[in-house]
Amino acid sequence: MEITWLGHSAVKISGSKMIYIDPFLTGNPAASTTPDKIDCADIVVVTHDHGDHRGDSFQICMKTGATIVAMHEIAVEAQEDGITAEGMNIGGTVTVDGVKIHMVQATHSAEKGDPAGVVIEMDGKTIYHAGDTGLTYDMKLVGEFFHPDLSFLPIGDRYTMGIPSAAKAVEFIQTKKVIPVHYNTFPLVEADPEEFKNLVGDKAEVIILKSGESYTLE
Repeated sequence: MEITWLGHSAVKISGSKMIYIDPFLTGNPAASTTPDKIDCADIVVVTHDHGDHRGDSFQICMKTGATIVAMHEIAVEAQEDGITAEGMNIGGTVTVDGVKIHMVQATHSAEKGDPAGVVIEMDGKTIYHAGDTGLTYDMKLVGEFFHPDLSFLPIGDRYTMGIPSAAKAVEFIQTKKVIPVHYNTFPLVEADPEEFKNLVGDKAEVIILKSGESYTLE
C-alpha cells in the first residue's frame, strides 16, 4: 500500500482502491498536485466542512466517478450535485467497494455538520486520519478498538493540536507509525516535524514526508 502526502491534510492511499482524504489542492500553497491531474479515484473521504479539508472533493468525484464519504450534511449536498455519496456520522461505519470506513470523534468546528476523524480498513491495514482536532481522551478508544498501523495527526497548533498534544495523542492511540500533517502550509500553522519526532521518541515510528513524497506501508 502506498501512502502519499499531498500537502496540508490531503492524503492519497493507493491499494486495491484509490482513496483521497481531505483533498485541499486548489489554493493550497503546499499542494503537490492539482485536481486536473487526478484521473483515478474510487473513494474521497472528507473529515469536515472547512475549505482546507473539503477542498476539491466534489470536483474530483465528478471527474472520476468516485464515491464521497462524509458527514451526512456534506453527503446530502454532494448527492444534490449528482455525486454518489455515503453519508454517515460519528460512531458509524460504512463499507464502500470492500473498504471499511469508520467515523470517530474530533474536537473542532465545521461549517456544516460536525467535524470527525476517520479510520479506514483496506488490504489488511488500518489507517487513522484524525482530521482537525484537539487532544481528546476519545483517541484512547481509537487505539483500543482499531489498533492503527498508521495515523495522520495534525501538529500545526492554533487550529488543531500542537506538537506536545500530538505527541501525547500518539501515546493514546498506540499507533505503530505516524505521519504529521496540517503544518507549514501557512504562517499561522508553522511547526517543526523533527521536534515532533523527537518528542514521540520510541512510542511510534514517525515518518516525515515532504509534500508529494510517498511511503510504502507493508
